[in-house]
Amino acid sequence: MSDLIDFFFEAGQLKRVKRSGWWLIGVKDPETIAEHSYRTSVIGYALAVLEGADSGKVIKMCLFHDYPEARVNDLHKLGARYVDFKPAENKVFSDQIEKVPAIMKEELASLFSDYNTDGSNESIIARDADLLECAFQAKEYSDQGYDAMSWIDNIETVIKTDSAKKLLQELRNSDSNNWWNGLKKIER
Repeated sequence: MSDLIDFFFEAGQLKRVKRSGWWLIGVKDPETIAEHSYRTSVIGYALAVLEGADSGKVIKMCLFHDYPEARVNDLHKLGARYVDFKPAENKVFSDQIEKVPAIMKEELASLFSDYNTDGSNESIIARDADLLECAFQAKEYSDQGYDAMSWIDNIETVIKTDSAKKLLQELRNSDSNNWWNGLKKIER
């Protein structure tokens, strides 16, 4: 059990690792990897349902897709142009799951490998969820005045599922603050 305790504490490190790509447009305090992974999981669930896939598998992939960043931090796409982080992330994840119970280790290794190779419909959906979460974050930052719409343009060129494509088109014409309009209650 102590190895699982360490595994959970390491997950907590993701609450402190910032998403570095947003620094390129001047966002001083971007969201963390944990915040990104949470919304990615919610989006992944919805995409899996819409695409008729195994939602549990998609959610698990979304939860763990950035787990290595607890040790190696987040590398934005500009940096990734010069540094291939994939081998390091694979090594890190293998080390991270080394001491968890065998049944967990096998499943997590399989999910991580599948996610990174687009080995299944679920992995394609999980990757689309990861990209869509970035698009949602870009829209929020854009609505706050940051120059973030190019993220959405780039994401549009790589998402694969029909549901993700439809959501992205709807996202473009949305207002990130609209969800709470009409919910405020003002009393005298």
